[in-house]
Order: sequence, then structure tokens, then C-alpha cells
Amino acid sequence: MKKVFSYTLVIAFFFCASNTVAQSKTAANPQRFTENTDLRKVGTSPAKIKSIDSLMQSFVDQKKVSSVVGFVAKGGNIVYKKAFGWKDIENRVPATPDDYYIKFSQTKAVTSVAFMTLVEKGLVKVDDPVSKYFPGISDQVVTAVNSDGTYETRPAARPMTFAHLLSHSSGLGAGLVGKIRQIERRKADSIRKASGAPASATVPGQRTAGTARYLKNDMEALAKYPLGFDPGSEWNYHVSTNMLGYMIERISGKPLREYIKETILTPLGMNDTDWYFEPKKLSRFVKVYNAVNGNLEPASNMYAQGTISKEQTYAEGAIGLNGPIQDYAKFCQMLLNKGTFNGKRILKAETIDQMTKINQLPEKNSGGKGFKFGLGFELYNQDKKPAPEVSNSAYAWGGLYGTEYIIDPENDLIALFYLNMPKRETLYPKFLSKAYQLFK
Repeated sequence: MKKVFSYTLVIAFFFCASNTVAQSKTAANPQRFTENTDLRKVGTSPAKIKSIDSLMQSFVDQKKVSSVVGFVAKGGNIVYKKAFGWKDIENRVPATPDDYYIKFSQTKAVTSVAFMTLVEKGLVKVDDPVSKYFPGISDQVVTAVNSDGTYETRPAARPMTFAHLLSHSSGLGAGLVGKIRQIERRKADSIRKASGAPASATVPGQRTAGTARYLKNDMEALAKYPLGFDPGSEWNYHVSTNMLGYMIERISGKPLREYIKETILTPLGMNDTDWYFEPKKLSRFVKVYNAVNGNLEPASNMYAQGTISKEQTYAEGAIGLNGPIQDYAKFCQMLLNKGTFNGKRILKAETIDQMTKINQLPEKNSGGKGFKFGLGFELYNQDKKPAPEVSNSAYAWGGLYGTEYIIDPENDLIALFYLNMPKRETLYPKFLSKAYQLFK
């Protein structure tokens, strides 16, 4: 009995000790950002801050950007949060860190995290076949397309899983599938023109004008096509996260927008981030410009305007979120904290490790040399990173209009850089190097 009793005490001691360590680590994770940081305490100086200021202002002075905003936090301490340039050039409205930006593909990471909350609830597994939840998904790979749009297929080498959707290696809409759809569009256009019907206006990530549109409709239409390659054998960007969003709807029983607001945006206090807003919010958006021959020219603001609607039925998993830089920084800090922020746990630490430490792609893929992708994020490594100072533990993804971020556990750092321009010079790596140099 003594031995058993002693053994029990030892086990209890180690359990309590390890639990205390776990609690102390959790307690060390900042649950709020610290504003007005003492720069010396985090290992930097006003002179280094001015160096970033000069770089950012140079982007504006040289008319490479209309506006730009940067955000850097180390250990939850905001070291840099400044905007430069103009929210509205014509009316001379200065840019601020509180302005709204079109995030485009930064939506994908949020959707990926939302899906993993379903995994943690035991409702689905990452390696489950998608067909288990969506029997209509294709299990065929296209091998040839005829001139009339008909095609030939073979059975896929393996079932598509949720890991394939999370890593853009599902084969959905890839390869020769594009040719099939192109032929179909030409036929549809010919029929429309012959009948005299007007073309429909669709804003990606939003609603088709004059119609009720649902993610369900788009994904069920996509599922009717074969795959462009065997799941897991290649990387093909974008549409997989839309299917992932639809799977969230099928598994949770809730619209994607509702589920993401309920599980991520509201708990983290991301109160200014959404797919759609009230009309008064339109003034919060930065206007879009193009850099053309050394000048800035007004561009279409249709994506900002498309967010304003009282009755919306459509939210994509791949794009569509919008809002200010610090809202998204909360999401980044939650990931850096291994799942917690604002006093709320979104995911377990081991789930975030699963998403951000394991490459899901074959060594050779269309992402290029050294390109690696986990479950929702690009994984940086010694062969590929946006700046030399970035550690091999860092991960990230960005958006079409120049919204970028990085989460670097080794350096306890997050950095975000926002533009609102469809065509631009590559400026982010210069900012990122300066962000890391703050602490060198």
C-alpha cells in the first residue's frame, strides 16, 4: 500500500506542477494589447521608430501608394501603429490606423480557424473525406477536354479530405476544369446575346446584383465538375477555402458569416470586421488608387461599396472580410498566444501547432521553390521567407490589395502592413525588415 500511495503522490505532484506551468504560460499570454509602450522596455528606441516613419513616408512622397498603415506588436506591446498618406486624396482626408481596408484573402485564415473549432468540438476530423459530409463532391480527375466542352475522367488516386481544402491541394476548379468552364461560359454568352438578355453584374465576395445568392449554390455547382488533379498532389489557390466555408455551414448548421462572428470575431473583440456594414460605415473605407507612371489615379471602389446592404445572403470563405488593421492584429495575437486573446480561448495550442508547423504540400508544387503551406497558412522556412530576418517558425498569408501580416513565435512578434491598391510595387518586405530591426 505504501508503494501505491507514494506513486499516487508522485503522479499528483507532477500533475499539479505541470498544470501550474501550463497556467503560468497561459497567464503570460497578453489578453489585451498594451498601448503607449515604453520602447526601452521592449528593446527598441525612438530613433528606430523614426526609421520606419521615414520609409513609410517615402512610399507616399514617391507616389507609390495613396495610403499605408503599419502595426507591430512584440509580446502584446504595440511598438508601432501609424498611418501615412491619404484616405481620400481629392478631399485631402488623411489616413489613420482606424480606417477600413478590403482584406480579400486574409479572410481565408479566419475561415480556416473557424473550421478547426468544429474539429475541436468533435464534429469532424481534418483527415475525414469531404464526401462524408458532402456526398456530391467529385471523386474523378479530368484527363482530357473536347472542343465542345465534353471531357474524359479517371478515378482520383485518393479521396479529398479537409486537409486538402485547408492547404489548397483539393484539385477543385484546377487544371483542365478551367477549360471546361470557359467553353461553358462562351456557350452561355452566345445564348444570352442571342436572346438580348443583359449581362449579370457580380462583385466577388459579395452579392450578385438583383438576386439572392448563397454560398451553397456556388459550391454545389462547383462540385459537379471533376477535379483538376489528385487531392494532395499539387497546389491550386483560392476556391478550396470557399468549399471549406460551405462545409462549415453544412456541419455547424449555421450561415458562415454567423458562425465566424459567433466563434471568432465577437469573442476576440473584432467589432469593426465583417463582410457587410451599415451605410454610414462606407466613409470608414480608404479609397482605392492605382499607381500609373509615377502618379496616383482613382480606381474603382466597388468592393467597399459592395459591403453596404441591409439584406445580404452571401458570404465567401475565401474573401470578403473588411476592417481596420488592429482588429486583424487581435486575430494574429490570438494565434501567437496559441489560441487565446481577450480572455477567450478560440483554439487549443496543439491545434494551432497542427495548422502552422506541418507542411501539407509535396516538395515540388506550383507555389515555387521552397513554398510550404499548412492548414490555412503559408509556412516560412530557410528556403522561402519575405525578409531575411524572419524566423523559420513564422507563418502568414495576405490579401490581393496589399494587406499583409506575419506571426513569428520565435520572436514573439506580429507585424501587419496594409495598402489598398490592386497594382503596386513590392513594399512589404522593406517594412518587414525594418520591423524586425526595431529589436536588433
